[in-house]
Amino acid sequence: MEKHFPAVNTRRPYRSLCRWAMVLVMMTAMWSPAVAANFSDSLGRRVDVPLPPARIVSLAPNLTEILYALGLGDRIVAVTQFSTHPTEASRKPRVGSYARLNVEKIISMRPDLVIGTKDGNNPRTVKLLDQAGIPVYVVNPRKVMDMVSTIREVGKLCGAEKKAQKLASRLEIRMRRISRKTAGIEKPLVFLQINIKPMMSVNRNTYHHDVIRLAGGRNMTGDEPITYPRISLEEVLQRNPEVIIISSMERGGRYEKARRSWYRWATLRAVKNNRVHLVNSDLLDRPSPRLMSGLEILVRLFHPELDWGGIK
Repeated sequence: MEKHFPAVNTRRPYRSLCRWAMVLVMMTAMWSPAVAANFSDSLGRRVDVPLPPARIVSLAPNLTEILYALGLGDRIVAVTQFSTHPTEASRKPRVGSYARLNVEKIISMRPDLVIGTKDGNNPRTVKLLDQAGIPVYVVNPRKVMDMVSTIREVGKLCGAEKKAQKLASRLEIRMRRISRKTAGIEKPLVFLQINIKPMMSVNRNTYHHDVIRLAGGRNMTGDEPITYPRISLEEVLQRNPEVIIISSMERGGRYEKARRSWYRWATLRAVKNNRVHLVNSDLLDRPSPRLMSGLEILVRLFHPELDWGGIK
C-alpha cells in the first residue's frame, strides 16, 4: 500500500511543462464555462472552479467512484490506475497511479477541474498543475463521515448538489441503523490485516479504524504510532484478537492461503471460534460510497448474535 509521496516524473525539462501551461492558457477559452465559483479545499487553498466543470480528471479510485455515483461519469476524461469501479471507469485514459502521477498527461487531457486526495497524491503534482492554471481541489477523508462529506463537496463542485445530498442522506441512514444496533454492546478485539507480506495494519488515524469502531469492534493496532504499522506474528499471538479480518491487495489463491495460514495457530481466539474472514479490500480501502457496504459486512462479522434484518 503506497502511502509515501514519491517524486513526480520529471524526465522532460521543467520548461516543457511551462510550454504545456502556455498552450493550456491559450486553449482555455475554447472549452471552459464563463462562470466560475470559489471553493476552499482541505488544504485551505482557494480554488476557482468553472461551473459546471465539463472535463474532470480524478486522481484516486475512490474519487472516480464518487463521481460515477453522482452520475458524472460522462464528464470524466481521465482516471488513475486501479480505477476499476464501475466497469466503465476501466475504459477511461490513465494518468498514472494515485501516488505516481504523470503531470504532462494530466495537462494534455485539457481538464477544467482536477480532484485529488491529500492521502496519496504528491503535493508537488498539485503545485505544478496550479502553475499550469488548472484548478485542483484536494479532499482528505479520514473517517466514514468525512467520506459522506466528500460526496457533498464533490456534488457542489460539479453542480450535482441534489444528487449528492440524496446519496449522502441514504448513507447516513444506513450508518445510524448500525450505530443504534451496536450502542452499549461488548466490542471484540479485531486485527485488520491490510497486507500479507509484510504483515501490516492501521492505527487510529485511518478511516479503516473508524469503520472498525462504527462496526462495534476494537482495533488491535489503534494505538500504534505509525499510520500503517508492520505487525509481527508474535505480536498478534500475544494480543490474541477475537476476530481477524484480511483485507489485502493480494488476490486469487494467495488471498485464501493467507486466511488458511492463521489456522496453524490453534490458541488464537479468532481461530478457536472460526472468526478469520476475508473481506474485499475495495470495500474497506476506499473512502467511497462502497465503504458503507464494507461497514455493514464487518458489523455482521463482529456481531453475528444480533438480528440484522434491518441492514441491507
